Amino acid sequence: MGPGLNRPDNVRGLLFLTDDQLRKGIEAMFFAYRGFTADPDRILAEKSYGRAHHRALHFIQRSPGTTVNNLLMTLGVTKQSLNRVLRTLIEDGLVLNEVGTRDKRQRHLTLTMVGAELEQALSDAQRDRMRAAYRKAGTEAVHGFNAVLEAMMDPDLLRQYKQLSLGDHK
Repeated sequence: MGPGLNRPDNVRGLLFLTDDQLRKGIEAMFFAYRGFTADPDRILAEKSYGRAHHRALHFIQRSPGTTVNNLLMTLGVTKQSLNRVLRTLIEDGLVLNEVGTRDKRQRHLTLTMVGAELEQALSDAQRDRMRAAYRKAGTEAVHGFNAVLEAMMDPDLLRQYKQLSLGDHK
Protein backbone atom coordinates (compact mmCIF):
# COMPACT_ATOMS: atom_id res chain seq x y z
CA MET A 1 0.00 0.00 0.00
CA GLY A 2 1.48 3.35 -0.98
CA PRO A 3 1.82 6.41 1.23
CA GLY A 4 -1.40 8.21 1.94
CA LEU A 5 -3.75 5.47 0.77
CA ASN A 6 -6.93 4.96 2.79
CA ARG A 7 -6.32 8.19 4.68
CA PRO A 8 -8.50 11.27 4.52
CA ASP A 9 -7.04 14.05 2.37
CA ASN A 10 -6.73 16.36 5.38
CA VAL A 11 -4.35 13.92 7.16
CA ARG A 12 -2.20 12.76 4.25
CA GLY A 13 1.41 13.77 4.67
CA LEU A 14 0.89 15.99 7.73
CA LEU A 15 3.70 16.17 10.24
CA PHE A 16 1.36 17.82 12.72
CA LEU A 17 -2.29 17.49 13.59
CA THR A 18 -4.79 20.16 14.54
CA ASP A 19 -6.31 20.24 18.01
CA ASP A 20 -9.58 19.03 16.51
CA GLN A 21 -7.87 16.02 14.89
CA LEU A 22 -6.12 15.23 18.17
CA ARG A 23 -9.42 15.50 20.07
CA LYS A 24 -10.98 13.07 17.61
CA GLY A 25 -8.05 10.69 18.16
CA ILE A 26 -8.46 10.93 21.94
CA GLU A 27 -12.17 10.25 21.62
CA ALA A 28 -11.50 7.33 19.29
CA MET A 29 -9.18 5.85 21.92
CA PHE A 30 -11.84 6.24 24.62
CA PHE A 31 -14.47 4.49 22.51
CA ALA A 32 -12.04 1.81 21.30
CA TYR A 33 -11.07 1.10 24.90
CA ARG A 34 -14.74 0.72 25.81
CA GLY A 35 -15.10 -1.83 23.03
CA PHE A 36 -11.83 -3.56 23.92
CA THR A 37 -12.88 -4.00 27.56
CA ALA A 38 -16.61 -4.69 27.02
CA ASP A 39 -16.39 -8.45 26.52
CA PRO A 40 -13.98 -9.09 29.41
CA ASP A 41 -16.02 -6.76 31.63
CA ARG A 42 -19.08 -8.97 31.09
CA ILE A 43 -17.11 -12.09 32.01
CA LEU A 44 -15.58 -10.37 35.06
CA ALA A 45 -18.95 -9.05 36.25
CA GLU A 46 -20.28 -12.62 36.47
CA LYS A 47 -17.61 -13.26 39.10
CA SER A 48 -17.83 -9.82 40.79
CA TYR A 49 -14.31 -8.95 39.56
CA GLY A 50 -13.09 -5.79 37.91
CA ARG A 51 -10.39 -4.71 35.48
CA ALA A 52 -7.72 -4.75 38.20
CA HIS A 53 -8.33 -8.48 38.61
CA HIS A 54 -8.04 -8.92 34.84
CA ARG A 55 -4.73 -7.05 34.70
CA ALA A 56 -3.31 -9.11 37.58
CA LEU A 57 -4.39 -12.39 35.97
CA HIS A 58 -2.95 -11.29 32.61
CA PHE A 59 0.49 -10.42 33.92
CA ILE A 60 0.71 -13.41 36.26
CA GLN A 61 -0.09 -15.61 33.26
CA ARG A 62 2.54 -13.75 31.20
CA SER A 63 5.23 -14.40 33.81
CA PRO A 64 4.37 -17.44 35.94
CA GLY A 65 6.22 -17.28 39.24
CA THR A 66 6.53 -13.51 39.11
CA THR A 67 6.97 -11.85 42.47
CA VAL A 68 4.50 -9.52 44.09
CA ASN A 69 7.08 -6.72 43.74
CA ASN A 70 7.47 -7.37 40.00
CA LEU A 71 3.70 -7.31 39.58
CA LEU A 72 3.54 -4.04 41.53
CA MET A 73 6.11 -2.49 39.18
CA THR A 74 4.37 -3.81 36.07
CA LEU A 75 0.90 -2.64 37.07
CA GLY A 76 2.03 0.65 38.61
CA VAL A 77 -0.47 0.40 41.47
CA THR A 78 -0.15 0.76 45.21
CA LYS A 79 0.71 -2.23 47.37
CA GLN A 80 -2.58 -1.82 49.21
CA SER A 81 -4.57 -1.85 45.98
CA LEU A 82 -2.75 -4.91 44.63
CA ASN A 83 -3.09 -6.75 47.94
CA ARG A 84 -6.89 -6.35 47.85
CA VAL A 85 -7.01 -7.80 44.34
CA LEU A 86 -4.57 -10.63 45.09
CA ARG A 87 -6.33 -11.55 48.33
CA THR A 88 -9.57 -12.07 46.42
CA LEU A 89 -7.91 -14.05 43.62
CA ILE A 90 -6.05 -16.24 46.12
CA GLU A 91 -9.12 -16.82 48.32
CA ASP A 92 -11.18 -17.72 45.25
CA GLY A 93 -8.58 -20.27 44.15
CA LEU A 94 -7.37 -18.50 41.00
CA VAL A 95 -3.85 -17.58 42.11
CA LEU A 96 -1.23 -19.45 44.14
CA ASN A 97 1.03 -17.37 46.40
CA GLU A 98 4.14 -19.40 47.19
CA VAL A 99 7.12 -18.55 49.37
CA GLY A 100 10.36 -18.18 47.42
CA THR A 101 12.85 -21.04 47.61
CA ARG A 102 15.92 -18.77 47.58
CA ASP A 103 14.44 -15.80 49.43
CA LYS A 104 11.71 -16.62 51.91
CA ARG A 105 10.59 -12.96 51.93
CA GLN A 106 9.55 -13.17 48.28
CA ARG A 107 6.12 -14.34 47.25
CA HIS A 108 5.81 -15.96 43.83
CA LEU A 109 2.50 -15.87 41.99
CA THR A 110 1.13 -18.43 39.56
CA LEU A 111 -2.32 -19.11 38.21
CA THR A 112 -4.23 -22.20 39.20
CA MET A 113 -6.04 -24.17 36.51
CA VAL A 114 -9.22 -22.20 37.29
CA GLY A 115 -7.27 -18.92 37.12
CA ALA A 116 -5.68 -19.92 33.82
CA GLU A 117 -9.10 -20.79 32.37
CA LEU A 118 -10.54 -17.41 33.36
CA GLU A 119 -7.49 -15.57 32.03
CA GLN A 120 -7.78 -17.53 28.76
CA ALA A 121 -11.46 -16.57 28.37
CA LEU A 122 -10.68 -12.90 29.02
CA SER A 123 -7.70 -12.86 26.64
CA ASP A 124 -9.56 -14.80 23.93
CA ALA A 125 -12.30 -12.16 23.94
CA GLN A 126 -9.76 -9.37 23.51
CA ARG A 127 -7.66 -11.24 20.95
CA ASP A 128 -10.76 -11.95 18.86
CA ARG A 129 -11.69 -8.27 18.82
CA MET A 130 -8.14 -7.15 18.13
CA ARG A 131 -7.60 -9.78 15.41
CA ALA A 132 -10.77 -8.65 13.61
CA ALA A 133 -9.77 -4.99 13.87
CA TYR A 134 -6.24 -5.67 12.61
CA ARG A 135 -7.54 -7.69 9.66
CA LYS A 136 -9.94 -4.92 8.73
CA ALA A 137 -7.33 -2.16 9.06
CA GLY A 138 -4.51 -3.95 7.25
CA THR A 139 -0.82 -4.52 7.82
CA GLU A 140 0.31 -0.92 7.35
CA ALA A 141 -2.28 0.30 9.85
CA VAL A 142 -1.23 -2.33 12.40
CA HIS A 143 2.39 -1.20 12.21
CA GLY A 144 1.32 2.44 12.43
CA PHE A 145 -0.98 1.76 15.39
CA ASN A 146 1.78 -0.07 17.26
CA ALA A 147 4.20 2.77 16.52
CA VAL A 148 1.73 5.32 17.87
CA LEU A 149 1.12 3.30 21.04
CA GLU A 150 4.86 2.93 21.65
CA ALA A 151 5.44 6.64 20.99
CA MET A 152 2.86 7.50 23.67
CA MET A 153 4.60 5.40 26.34
CA ASP A 154 6.89 7.10 28.82
CA PRO A 155 10.50 5.91 28.30
CA ASP A 156 10.54 3.67 31.39
CA LEU A 157 7.23 2.05 30.39
CA LEU A 158 8.47 1.56 26.83
CA ARG A 159 11.56 -0.24 28.19
CA GLN A 160 9.34 -2.40 30.39
CA TYR A 161 7.03 -3.19 27.44
CA LYS A 162 9.95 -4.07 25.17
CA GLN A 163 11.52 -6.24 27.87
CA LEU A 164 8.23 -8.10 28.24
CA SER A 165 8.04 -8.49 24.46
CA LEU A 166 11.55 -9.96 24.38
CA GLY A 167 10.22 -12.83 26.47
CA ASP A 168 8.00 -13.72 23.52
CA HIS A 169 11.06 -14.63 21.44
CA LYS A 170 12.85 -16.96 23.84
